[in-house]
Amino acid sequence: MVVDREQQDALLELLNTTPVVGGVVQDQLADPEAARPWQRVHGGSGTPDEHRHLLQARDALQSVVRATRPAASLAPLLKDVTSHPHLSPTGVSWEIDAPQERRMAVEAVLAWSALQETMPGRLRPCANPECRRFLLDRSKANKARWCSMAVCGNRMKARRHYQRTRDDGTAE
Repeated sequence: MVVDREQQDALLELLNTTPVVGGVVQDQLADPEAARPWQRVHGGSGTPDEHRHLLQARDALQSVVRATRPAASLAPLLKDVTSHPHLSPTGVSWEIDAPQERRMAVEAVLAWSALQETMPGRLRPCANPECRRFLLDRSKANKARWCSMAVCGNRMKARRHYQRTRDDGTAE
């Protein structure tokens, strides 16, 4: 399965719905009413069942990307999901058959899988240990470390600088 930029961005947005704000983890999708617009913007219906499955997929995917759970832990999210070939003049495409309330969750897992295949190692957690966000490194060098250079990158560089100057000052 080829995943387009929009699907990549939707997966990244889903993974990043539990940021740390003021030292406290926030769950931007915890409240079903507040999550409904997010679901609809990303092609969902906004139903409570869809919300429940989406949170399960998000939590499982976060753990897999952080390497705290194996990829096999995603299997229950794909239970009873099938795909069917669709032939056209441009070739074969696959149509996913999943219950409507599970479609967003299934699409998130499939987007993760496609990224693993086409861009291995580029979807990863931010290198800032105090951050819960993820990044998708699209750079040629594949050396991005932070979810945001403006936030985490600068913060981590400032810490290292402070540590070096503090260590240099005590060594005299």
